[in-house]
Amino acid sequence: MSNLGPAAGAVRRAITSACSGLVDRRALVELVALSAVAGEHVLVLGPPGTAKSEAVRRIARNLGGKYFEYLLGRFTEPSEIFGPVSLRRLKDGVLETETQGMLPEAEIAFLDEVFLGSTAILNTLLGVLNERRFRRGHTAIECPLRVCVGAANRLPEDEHLAAFADRFLVRVFVGPVGDARLEELLEASWTLGGAAAASEASMADVDTVAKAARAADVAGVRPALAHALRLVRAAGVELTDRRAARVQRLVAAAAALAGRGRADERDLWPIVFAVPTESGQRIARDALRDVLAASENESLPAAAEEGSLGPRARAARLVEHARALFEAPPAGADRGPFRQKLEGIAREIDAGFAPAAMPPELAEVRARIVAELGAP
Repeated sequence: MSNLGPAAGAVRRAITSACSGLVDRRALVELVALSAVAGEHVLVLGPPGTAKSEAVRRIARNLGGKYFEYLLGRFTEPSEIFGPVSLRRLKDGVLETETQGMLPEAEIAFLDEVFLGSTAILNTLLGVLNERRFRRGHTAIECPLRVCVGAANRLPEDEHLAAFADRFLVRVFVGPVGDARLEELLEASWTLGGAAAASEASMADVDTVAKAARAADVAGVRPALAHALRLVRAAGVELTDRRAARVQRLVAAAAALAGRGRADERDLWPIVFAVPTESGQRIARDALRDVLAASENESLPAAAEEGSLGPRARAARLVEHARALFEAPPAGADRGPFRQKLEGIAREIDAGFAPAAMPPELAEVRARIVAELGAP
């Protein structure tokens, strides 16, 4: 437990670094990190060209794990995902798959168009996702997989595929960047493609936080979690027993990433991302508005805000954004865009928070922005 703070800090820096230059995808990056700590899997749904794969690549690189990525198609062979048959072992009369560099040895995996995989691929994937175990002929190996991210344009309608999709506890729905942030998108895409940054964290850090999450005290928050789940179901949102039970792992992981060994009401926001449909998530957010009002997480500010729409999470995100800008202020003529971004933050603060209800950290940041904008 004594190592939790440094490890959670390393994962936090990895998230921040991965998001540099990405527009409107921070919540996705944070949810992949949360799921890696919780040992759950993520399904990302959205149209092509919305930086799903780029976001996953970046957080995988910054967490420093063995990474496997593949674009599945209807003619993809199982050997392309799990490895070819070992000819050396076959000469000895043993049927065995050579898994080096393939998904069974990956710590973070990304499977694009995941529902286009053949029945053979998806059935084998079920074993890897559920049991972290791959049968490679006469023998089986334990898979070090922390998180698998699947991506698709939409949820499958086929009943068999829907059952497979249910193994991905966390659901993230992404769309094109909004008109208000197009300038940021253009600027980021223009400067994209520089040298890859070094890893900010390691799988050892992820495992340290994961161990703390498994040991976290969730007994105190369990009644509130059960109450929230009842509200979601009462609102007409279908949430299976399996998904409801596994939400606890996300709640515990959120607390651990915030550096706490005990989960509380601040950590309930992941419930929303366990709801399997986009419309269901909207209904859940409305139903849980009061329950999730206390949501916040220093390591996962965007996901906490998107899940809860809560004021504390929004304040945490604004504080982090402003502090990041102040840490690297540009000089000379470049200060124009810098000051415009600060103005945008100040406008959002004033629109969303009354002075009397403003958190101290946010009030401090606002005062600093006002001083900066008032300077010549």
